[in-house]
Amino acid sequence: MLCRALRCPRVGRGLAAARPVPSQLCVRQSARQMQYSHDPYEQTGRGSHGDYRAWRGTTVLCVQRGDEAVMIADGQVSMGDVVFKSNVQKVRRFGGTDEEEGRIVAGFAGGTADALTLFERLEARLEEFPGQLTRAATSLARDWRTDKYLRRLEATMVVTDGENAYLISGGGDVMNAEGGLIGIGSGGFYALAAARALATCEESSNLEIEDLAKRAMTVAADLCVYTNHNFVLLKTSANPKKDEGEGEDDASTADTEEKEEQK
Repeated sequence: MLCRALRCPRVGRGLAAARPVPSQLCVRQSARQMQYSHDPYEQTGRGSHGDYRAWRGTTVLCVQRGDEAVMIADGQVSMGDVVFKSNVQKVRRFGGTDEEEGRIVAGFAGGTADALTLFERLEARLEEFPGQLTRAATSLARDWRTDKYLRRLEATMVVTDGENAYLISGGGDVMNAEGGLIGIGSGGFYALAAARALATCEESSNLEIEDLAKRAMTVAADLCVYTNHNFVLLKTSANPKKDEGEGEDDASTADTEEKEEQK
């Protein structure tokens, strides 16, 4: 019966009308190309973790030297071509107690809700592996890659404990900082290039890591329209007792000088 229906001239004409001719296919393909010509990443559907749009709207720079590290980020949030907010904090501390601040500092680039979810997972991994940032970062990257829910999150993270600094992505990548420098976000490459230039320049070799990070971020903010000059900087050290000892030495030196002056 089906073969007879297909042989019917009326049905045949209907099928021929429904089948697009080559000219119509060409028109549809050209229209699709025009639709996606402004953004080639739209052709593949949802942006992947390497998609530049997942990094748009923020700049985070990590500078690690010796047993100290600095994480600095701008405060701008962009919605399309509009500056939605200018004082967002994109870096935070982990692993702290009521008596002392945490040594782990992390920054994110991407969706805020996705980053907060990843921060919670990172905090859970740090509680599971206290004092083992490398193991915690590797465990988070594995969960991020394999979990059906987490793999949909669009963000990129940078974490450091003063001694090590890692970039963590949803592709399962955990990359150590090269030369102690990591930059992510829309202006991350500008900040990274400026930081590398300052780190290798003889005139700025004596700069403190805070000053180096601020100068590099200033260059990125001047070049990237999605980055402003409202910087938030957090510093951490792998040996916090060392800083406390230096402070005590300075205080004792000052007291000795005052006693000598009185005499």
